[in-house]
Parts: sequence; C-alpha cells; structure tokens
Amino acid sequence: MARTEAAPAAPMLEAPGVRVALVCSGFHRGLTQNLVTGARERLVESGLAADRIDEHWVPGAYETPLAAQMLARTGRYAAIVALGAVVRGSTPHFEHVCWNASRGLTRVSLDTGIPCTFGILTCDTVEQAWARAGGEVGNAGADAADAAVSLVNLAHRLAGL
Repeated sequence: MARTEAAPAAPMLEAPGVRVALVCSGFHRGLTQNLVTGARERLVESGLAADRIDEHWVPGAYETPLAAQMLARTGRYAAIVALGAVVRGSTPHFEHVCWNASRGLTRVSLDTGIPCTFGILTCDTVEQAWARAGGEVGNAGADAADAAVSLVNLAHRLAGL
C-alpha cells in the first residue's frame, strides 16, 4: 500500500540545543541504515544540528530497550529513537522479539521520562520492510524522529509552565 498523500512537514524543534540518541539494531542492517538516514534527515529538518545526533548500534531489536535505558540514565539525551527491523519467520521468535522490544522501550519511557520512540519495523516480509524503510510507504525512521521531536517539544513547554 503506497502513501496516498505527501508526508507532513517536519515538526520544528523548540529546544534545538538538545541531544537525541538513535539506538540502531544491527540485524537487517541495510534496512536499519535506511531508517537511520530517514531519522537523521528528519531531525536536521526539524532544526537539530547533525552533531547533536548520536548513533548507538546493538546486535538486534531485542537489545534496544536495555541500550535505551542505559542512554536515558546518562541524562544526556532529550529523546531516544529506536530503529530496526524484525521480519516474521517460521517460528514464534518474531512475536517474542517484537513484544519485548515494544514493551521494553515503553517501560524505559515511562520509568525515565525520556521519550523512546518506536521506529522498529515489524513486518511479515522483507518487501514490506523495504517499503517502510524509505520505499513506497515512507520511512518509519523519519516518523519515529517526528514523534521524538513532538515529545521533546511537549516536555519543553511543560518545563516552562
């Protein structure tokens, strides 16, 4: 299914001096690299300087929550964007990895107050993943970056109240 409308403009970052971490799954590295490119481009389009974006690679999507937690605890980052791809196979492994990655990242967000956005593709086929990693459906990395900017902006506005 192709996108039927153009992607909206990037949300503008209200606190451009912040840092954002990208936690990148090394499994399906080519897909993840496309997501990283989409996230980086979108964050820069939002007003974040390229040197304020740090990339941290982990073996797979399953490891992203722990990496996000370690990064959040440093106090260095306003947001963490998790990027990667999990493609369904013939065993239940897919469900375990996807569920634990999404649940773990949510827990990191709630426990630390640092937004952890979910740019991990969970697809039935590699073709579906490529369509969502810069192909005809868009780039989930850019979408996860937009979510991070929106949440950083909300935190920034709430801190000013």
